[in-house]
Amino acid sequence: MIVHRNGRDATTADLAPLAFAGYAHFTAMQVRDRRVRGLDLHLDRLRVASEELFGRSLPDDRVRAYLRTALAAGPADVSLTATVYDGVDGRPLDLLVRTGPPASPPAGPLALAVVPYERYLPAVKHVGEVAKTHAQRVAARDGFDDAAFVDRRGRLSEASIWNLAFWDGAAVVWPVADVLGGVTMGILRRQLAARGVPQRDAEVRLADLPALAGAVVVNSWTPGIAVHRIGDVPVPAAPEFIAFLHDAYGAEPLVAP
Repeated sequence: MIVHRNGRDATTADLAPLAFAGYAHFTAMQVRDRRVRGLDLHLDRLRVASEELFGRSLPDDRVRAYLRTALAAGPADVSLTATVYDGVDGRPLDLLVRTGPPASPPAGPLALAVVPYERYLPAVKHVGEVAKTHAQRVAARDGFDDAAFVDRRGRLSEASIWNLAFWDGAAVVWPVADVLGGVTMGILRRQLAARGVPQRDAEVRLADLPALAGAVVVNSWTPGIAVHRIGDVPVPAAPEFIAFLHDAYGAEPLVAP
């Protein structure tokens, strides 16, 4: 594991402000051969979230330099998390880069418990979401694989660490609600558009599920794992849906920071 703060090995003193403050945001990615898909989307995420939380952001070239330094210090294939937090005593923002073994997603299909939940600042991938983690644990206790969230209007929004996507037999359906737009979701949107695959944004409620032809969860680990049940509602298998999501994701080039 590599842990760097601003391009150098992180010390305990470096990590203390982050560990005890919890006011930070991050992006997570899978790196292969020291390259990553959707690098521009990761940089956009960090920049926009920093402006929201801190009113300023790190230059992209500095972020890329810190990523390169961390990747050069370890294996070619890793999971990487880049966390931005507030500099102490008026210093510039800090970037913590942590690498670890590459992730393997669950095989699926997954059963998702339905949990009423709405994120605070949903467009920011911020740290310290105890409610989300608690929902995962309760779902597992109750025999589910994970949790899917519904908002106060009854709309399915996302899952605990995943975006949701549905298939209506002709188009990919992205649920309309206040959600964290994932990088993999962004990659799929642009690659599907490039291939001419129909996509639409729509509110999706539990009552709408029987009319749909498939569902997946999507995150940095995978462009699609099948979901076969949400709450008590079964969802049909859609292997062709999952296959073209994976094909579209594979068309996104790997880019070196």
